[in-house]
Amino acid sequence: MIHPSLPPDGLLARYSAATKGQLRRYLENDSPEPFLDPLLAEYPDRGGKMMRPAICIANARIFGEAREEVYRCAAAVELLHNALLIHDDVQDGSDMRRGRPTLHAIHGMPLAINAGDALLFTAFRPLLDAVRTMGSDVGRQVLDVTMTMARQTAEGQALELGWRDRNVTDLAEADYFRMALKKTAWMGMIWPAQLGLIVGSWGRADPQRVIGFGHFLGIAFQIEDDLRNLSEDPGYGKEQNGDLYEAKRTLMLVHVRNAASVNERKRIDTFLGLTRDQRTDADVLWLAALMERKGSIAYARKVAAAMAGAALQEFEQAYGDIGDCEDRQFLAGLVRWVFDRP
Repeated sequence: MIHPSLPPDGLLARYSAATKGQLRRYLENDSPEPFLDPLLAEYPDRGGKMMRPAICIANARIFGEAREEVYRCAAAVELLHNALLIHDDVQDGSDMRRGRPTLHAIHGMPLAINAGDALLFTAFRPLLDAVRTMGSDVGRQVLDVTMTMARQTAEGQALELGWRDRNVTDLAEADYFRMALKKTAWMGMIWPAQLGLIVGSWGRADPQRVIGFGHFLGIAFQIEDDLRNLSEDPGYGKEQNGDLYEAKRTLMLVHVRNAASVNERKRIDTFLGLTRDQRTDADVLWLAALMERKGSIAYARKVAAAMAGAALQEFEQAYGDIGDCEDRQFLAGLVRWVFDRP
């Protein structure tokens, strides 16, 4: 059962505004470089849901307080997220991001990759500023969870890219869940929560307690994101069926291949072995229709709901001893928001 409440819009807007203020501070440059600084601000300026910084701030308030250091951590989360988006778009060959052409489509791959690198390093400035006056123990905890996130995220991205580049087809659902945990949940949900918890509590709360909630929330988020890629939702902001053109190993792809007949599976495997330029619109539409016929889309929705249910159980483990407050309600509401977000 998905939680019936939604995150308070006002709270999300408030945390988003506070994060944007910090972003402007760290993206400003007294001597802007024409082929760098405008590119660094491109994706942040396009907006975004700011879910990750909000998770950071809410956890800080739940386990302690949201001081200036917390908002710097929130900015670090958003900067790193945007840096990885630039790199992901290059690696995936994506055409659209947040309703507009991707950075590399506008400026070319060399400049886009360079901007992604610079944005990634920029993310460490607010993070270091946040822990500078908090002592070595807090600083070590922040660096430990950050390095763990970096490794997990890289492993998840390597799995997704490696499956495509080596045309690995015999995948199970467990493989997809492992990839989604590493690629999506760790950077998007677990790490922001841990940062907020550590900095908000001044290192007194245990960052391990929020992993389970972030784990299942992240997988539900990724499945829903994959499903939206197949839809005609104009608010999605990315190319419809882009995951199929890119041959991403989604839960629906794993399911449809396992449910396909021998001849259908041969056609799927042939399709997956092509380059993106070789995959035709007709083949993409055939595969999308096959997913519908074989029940792969309905199955993915069912699994996403199950993951949401598991996230709610883990939420009680992580936050059950916390008194009722707007930030606790906000985090619980994220489980439903994953499915109802604009």
